Amino acid sequence: MRNPPLILAVDDEPDTLDTLAAQLSGAGYAVATADTGPATLDKVRALLPDLVLLDNALPGLTGVEVVRAIKADASLPFTPVIMVTGRAEPRSIVEGLDAGADDYLGKPVDAAALMARVRAMLRLKGLHDTAQRQARALETQTEELAKWSARLEERVVEQVATIARIERFRRFLPPQVAEILASGQGGARDPLASHRGPVTVVFADLRGFTAFVEAAPPDAVMAVLRAYHAAVGELAAALDGTLERFVGDGVLVLFNDPLPQADHVLRGVRLALALRERVAGLARGWAAEGHALGLGIGIATGEATIGSVGFENRLEYSVIGSVPNLAARLCERAEAGRIVTDEAVCRLAGPGLGARPAGALSLKGFARPIAAFEIDGLADRG
Repeated sequence: MRNPPLILAVDDEPDTLDTLAAQLSGAGYAVATADTGPATLDKVRALLPDLVLLDNALPGLTGVEVVRAIKADASLPFTPVIMVTGRAEPRSIVEGLDAGADDYLGKPVDAAALMARVRAMLRLKGLHDTAQRQARALETQTEELAKWSARLEERVVEQVATIARIERFRRFLPPQVAEILASGQGGARDPLASHRGPVTVVFADLRGFTAFVEAAPPDAVMAVLRAYHAAVGELAAALDGTLERFVGDGVLVLFNDPLPQADHVLRGVRLALALRERVAGLARGWAAEGHALGLGIGIATGEATIGSVGFENRLEYSVIGSVPNLAARLCERAEAGRIVTDEAVCRLAGPGLGARPAGALSLKGFARPIAAFEIDGLADRG
C-alpha cells in the first residue's frame, strides 16, 4: 500500500465528488476521481488505487457492475470498495455486498463515519498486502520449509479474516468492546461474556419528542436526532463512556465496563452536565425552527449484569438489572434541563457535587420510594 494511500473517489455529481475529494485530501490521502463506470474501471486498472469510494448510480456502468468487474479481474491486486450511495434499502445493500463490495455507506455522507470506514478499509488493505508479501516470500523458501510456510499462510489469512469481521462489528458494538476484541489486550476477559460488576449508567431522552415527531416532517425529525446523537457520541467518547444503545430519542451511556474506571460515578456526572449544556444550545436552535424540545437525564450506579444479548444472527452488548432501570425511571421524572439521581450517586461523586433533594419518588418497578436529588453542578477539581 502507498504512503500516503491513494483513494479513487467516484460520483457523477460534481459537487459531491469535490466534497469527497476535499475531505480525503484534507485527511492526508492522495486522491484520484472518476465520474462514470467505464472511467472508473480504466483508472482502477491504470492507477491500482488502495481504496475505491464508489457511487452506484453512474453513467455507462452501475456501481454494482463496476464492483463485479473489479473483483473478477484476476490481474488486479486486492482493492477494497466502499459503496457510497443514496439507495439505503436492504435489497440495494445486499446487491452491492453480494457483488463484492467490502462495505456500505449511505448518503448524505457523515464525514466522521466516512473517515472511520476509510481507515478501517485501509487497515484491511494493509493487512491483506502484508499477508500477500509474506505469502510470496514464503513461496521462495526451500522445499524443507514448504509445509511450515503453508501453515503460516493459513494462519495469516485467518487472522486477516478475523480482523475484517471485527472491523465490521465496529458498526454494531461499542468501540471499546470492538477494540478489546480486536487487540486481545493482555489476555483480557471476553467483554461479551456475561459478567457482573459495578457500573454507572446515564440515561437521557428528549422532552416533547413524541409530539414533535407527530407534527414535524421526517427530514426535520432525523436532523434533530442526528445532531442530538452526535452530541451524545462526542461527549461520551471524550469521557471514555460506552454508548450502549440509541432507542429513538433515548440514549444509554455506561461507565466502568468494558473499560475499568475508578472514577466512573464522577464521569457519569460530568457527562450529564456536559450533555445538558450541549443540548440546551441545540434546543435554542430547534426553538428558532418552531420545535419545543428539551433534555431530561437520569443517573444511577451499582451492581449490574453485562454481556451479549440477542440470538445467533444478531448479538448486542447490553447492561441489565436495576441500575439501568433506575436510571431510566429517574430520567422519566426529570423535567427539561434537569438531572435527577439517587443518594448513591451523590455519595460516591464526592463533596464537589452540587445537588439538592427532590423528594421521595415512587418509580415503576421499585417496591419502595427512591430518595431523589437534582444535580445543579460540580465544583472544579482541577
